[in-house]
Amino acid sequence: MKMLRITAGPYTFKARWEEKAAPKTVAAIRRMLPLRSKLVHVRWSGESTWVPMGEKRLGVDFENHTSHPAPGEILVYPGGISEMEILFPYGACLFASKVGQLAGNHFATVIEGNENLAEIGRLTLWEGAQDFLIEEV
Repeated sequence: MKMLRITAGPYTFKARWEEKAAPKTVAAIRRMLPLRSKLVHVRWSGESTWVPMGEKRLGVDFENHTSHPAPGEILVYPGGISEMEILFPYGACLFASKVGQLAGNHFATVIEGNENLAEIGRLTLWEGAQDFLIEEV
């Protein structure tokens, strides 16, 4: 089974795909890999970081979506009333934007490196944007 390696700043995480719950989203994200960007601290969602994707679109609708991800449950907002984004939560989170509450598709879950989730949150909050990479391994 293929996994994801996520590099966020100085930390590396291993994540599993949520293929059964979000098959269309997983397929769309796979087509974008490797995904290189910047990880920044959220503005409205609480204890989370995010990757702004702007006007890009996945071409999928809501699937396995939630507004309340647990730490390490990675979401993608496919775009619509707000810009497309990837949410990388590290603590208590209610997914939102300047237009209000959002829901994102839960496409992957961190299974290794969880002990560094809060630290990447602290790092982005106090030291700014961090390099971010998602790749399949």
